[in-house]
Amino acid sequence: MDLRSTLNLPDSDFTIPMKADLPNLEPKIAARWDEIGIYNAIIKAREGAETFVHHDGPPYTNAPIHIGTAMNKILKDFVVKSKTMSGYRAPYVPGFDNHGLPIEQTVMKAFQAKKQTPTIKELREACRAHAKVYIDVQTKQFKRLGVFGMWDKPYTTMDFKYEAEIVRIFKRLVEGGYVYKGLRPTQWSPTLRSALADTEIVYQDHVSKAIYVRFPLIKDPVGLFTEFDNLYTIIWTTTPWTIPANLAVAFHPALSYAVVRVGDAQYLLLEDLVPKTAEALGWNGYEILTRYDGVNFQQLEFKHPIFDRKSIAVMADYVTTEDGTGVVHTAPGHGREDFFTGMENNLPILCPVDERGVLTEEAGEFNGVYYKDCDRIVVERLQEEGALLKVSDYTHSYPHAERDNQPVIFRATEQWFVSIDHKDLREKMLKAIKHVKWVPANGQSRIEAMVSGRPDWCISRQRPWGVGIPVFYGKQTRKPILDPEVIERVAKMIEEEGSDGWFLKPAEEILPAGYVHPETGETEFEKETDVLDVWFDSGATSLCVLEGNVEPAWKEPWPSDLYFEGSDQHRGWFNSSLVIAMATRGQAPYRQVVTHGWVLDEKMLKMSKRLGNVIDPEDVCMRFGADILRYWVASTDYTNDVPCSENLLKQFGDSYRRVRNTLRFLLSNLQDFKADENVPLLEIDSWVMEQVDLLTADCVKAYDDYDYTKVITSIHNFCVQQLSSFYLDAIKDRMYCDGKDWDTRKSGQAACFYVLLQLVRLLAPILPHTAEEVYARIPMDGKLESVHMEMFNAPDEDRLAQVEANDLEKRFAALLEVRAGVFAAFEQWKVENEVKDSQDVIASISEEGELYAILQEFNGEIANFFKMSAVDLAEGSSSVSFRKSEYLKCERCRLRRPDVEMVDGVPLSMRDRKVLGL
Repeated sequence: MDLRSTLNLPDSDFTIPMKADLPNLEPKIAARWDEIGIYNAIIKAREGAETFVHHDGPPYTNAPIHIGTAMNKILKDFVVKSKTMSGYRAPYVPGFDNHGLPIEQTVMKAFQAKKQTPTIKELREACRAHAKVYIDVQTKQFKRLGVFGMWDKPYTTMDFKYEAEIVRIFKRLVEGGYVYKGLRPTQWSPTLRSALADTEIVYQDHVSKAIYVRFPLIKDPVGLFTEFDNLYTIIWTTTPWTIPANLAVAFHPALSYAVVRVGDAQYLLLEDLVPKTAEALGWNGYEILTRYDGVNFQQLEFKHPIFDRKSIAVMADYVTTEDGTGVVHTAPGHGREDFFTGMENNLPILCPVDERGVLTEEAGEFNGVYYKDCDRIVVERLQEEGALLKVSDYTHSYPHAERDNQPVIFRATEQWFVSIDHKDLREKMLKAIKHVKWVPANGQSRIEAMVSGRPDWCISRQRPWGVGIPVFYGKQTRKPILDPEVIERVAKMIEEEGSDGWFLKPAEEILPAGYVHPETGETEFEKETDVLDVWFDSGATSLCVLEGNVEPAWKEPWPSDLYFEGSDQHRGWFNSSLVIAMATRGQAPYRQVVTHGWVLDEKMLKMSKRLGNVIDPEDVCMRFGADILRYWVASTDYTNDVPCSENLLKQFGDSYRRVRNTLRFLLSNLQDFKADENVPLLEIDSWVMEQVDLLTADCVKAYDDYDYTKVITSIHNFCVQQLSSFYLDAIKDRMYCDGKDWDTRKSGQAACFYVLLQLVRLLAPILPHTAEEVYARIPMDGKLESVHMEMFNAPDEDRLAQVEANDLEKRFAALLEVRAGVFAAFEQWKVENEVKDSQDVIASISEEGELYAILQEFNGEIANFFKMSAVDLAEGSSSVSFRKSEYLKCERCRLRRPDVEMVDGVPLSMRDRKVLGL
């Protein structure tokens, strides 16, 4: 007799293959999604449901995506898919950020390689074409990752209508009185030749020349120091290039200053810093002669250490007792505090450095010197004048341009600003922040610090690739025109022709015929040549997209429910979006903000091509599959910086396979399953269905909390512990060897079906391709076109109450605890007794009281549950022992049981004889 043919063995062609072959499988699944229009089908299926809007922060379209971009987009996709499967209508409009310096630099390199100098028109056309290429590249890459969204109609900041809406948002700020042009110290990049906002600055260690310089007293109107000859004050600075711009020295009015005699000279400096300064300058035997509070120095005048001009004493409460001498070198054209101190004291705003970082004629003898060379040239002149007391290298954290990692300088220039304190905007922003949910919670304190300390927002950039600032000037007076009607006229022109029109058309072709300057009466005009900061472009996205003024198909409830970006965006996109939204609509543009960290290598080092530790997401998809990359993303604590490497991806590939094999086994039992059959469930089948319900409740809550690590870890542990290590072992004999139509087998099928469907739904947001692959093979009536159109079947309160009320959970927990102890004891015993198969062993288990009673209730199945030939139960103190089984092994099911008998020379159990009709 061919006993194998009588078994209910799974058909490998029915279930999913053991080897996933994701790199080849996933594109086929994605092609089917495109064919059925999966995103639109999902949105249509959720019509009328509550809407959850996750607004996309646009990635920059200068190059293919990197691993950090992939993580960001996958996390966002977890949100959208899980919200959809929670019953929400969750529209997702992907966006792309297109203007700005990186694209311009890349395009310029291409022109330079050809030894060409492009016109503004040629440069902008090339920038637009470059951005278009990478919109297409990134779209393809995001779709390959399994990300759903409105890919046929994403928002792009260089779209004509979008550019027009940026201009209209500028108009709304003008109407609110927030926009002004003013001379202010800005962080200026000499290499990029543009002003930068705080959002474009990173701080890095930098070695500067630190100098102590003395300024001789030349005027003492109130006679404080008439008894002293050769009196100087001393400043300490790390920017020698600003010495030519010095106009004042600042003292703290409330602090005590000392006159210190050193040799034949006297020095005026902060009393608390005398010992530190003496040590730095090598003073021996110095003497403090007298003390004064700084407020007394208001009318003093000192001589500039090089030029024949005065440097007046001014009061400033930002002078500290920590560094330097307590006397601050003040150059109003080169520092924020210096600037406002200069304004308060009616000092000119002297800025003798041009956009290239080269000193100008206003710097006198230093005209034409590059600012970095001042570390040598200015220092040498100070030494010649006898004003230099010390020079040394000083390592400190210094602002650099994020785009090219080069140091910036503070330089007073005329720029366009958004006032952060107009109409109490800053205070309103800080109040609004408190009503936003921040994940992790420390995000709130981070953005509060950014907002409370930020200066007015410099929104002008001296670049050609961007949206031009829509301002005209009187040709003679250079008086700007902030006329909302004129700005709207510019917006309409851009809507038709794009922002190129602003740069290519003369002013008279844009303005209405006969237009007259509303203030000066001029009739000839020039256009602003600066463009808007790209953070203005992206900060305007919630209005441009959700208000529907650019594209009606994007219109959704405002504000959005969620922003989800990297933690650096507290000073970037979250911040600029908040400014624009609060100024124009009086409300934060988001209800929740979730942030993630950076991707590092497995040694927690920053990835870089130089180190050779970069992970290419496209390569990962080709070698491992997108679902493995998504498994990694779900498994990381994304709120911190996270490691990624080939070794880690292989480890997560192993975890994925354990989950996949569990799904494979569950599915393999369903080839002849009929979902409409009502069969009585065995206890273990009821128990596992309860367990998956509890898992579903936990996972759905974790999805709501954006805790994807808990989701994937809970599912993985459930597959490995409850299923693979227990339940699937416990039902395997029944599924393979019971009669095909027996209720016992149908009970197991019903449980496998239920558990499998619940797991596939839970996994769909994280492993969309694998979930789709399995779902397509599940035999069921009323199956939807895609698993992604399903909804989580989370247990309601009645179901949870039912689970809590019955004692299955308690009884099986007790069983599994005893089972674990028995297995541990057996591992040692089998080695000592040279036994390999637990089916060749009988276990004798003794337990007391309630535990003994619980085990007795399982007595009919306990041998199967413990994978033993038999289990002898006894009441008494807890113990376990083993002996070799004396029972015959059934030839059909391969189990040793007391009821195995010989039939025609073949050992068969009672159950197997019944199946065979013997």
